[in-house]
Amino acid sequence: MSIVKINVLTVPAEQREVLEQRFASRAGAVEGSDGFEWFELLRPVEGTDQYLVYTRWRSEEDFQAWMNGSMKAAHGGGGAGAGEGAGEGGERPRPAASGSTLWSFEVVQQASPKS
Repeated sequence: MSIVKINVLTVPAEQREVLEQRFASRAGAVEGSDGFEWFELLRPVEGTDQYLVYTRWRSEEDFQAWMNGSMKAAHGGGGAGAGEGAGEGGERPRPAASGSTLWSFEVVQQASPKS
């Protein structure tokens, strides 16, 4: 069965629109990755400032390959000022999230609507 990765992003209210715009501008960036199955960006409705970035993958190996490949490149390889999204003078935009935690799960049961 698949694995699920949920990135929990703490996003101050004044940065919500920035975060959502950044995800929208990268639409399609992960969909072509080998083993990728699903993506959802979940906006909090009440009681929290945490967004959930839900992805489902065929395997842990597929997720790690994406993390060490195209995701790393899209985020500038982890170095300040590198890669896409760098502003004038090579500076990267300020992060919209003030914190991030990655949760990992194995799918042990699933269901879909009956036709």
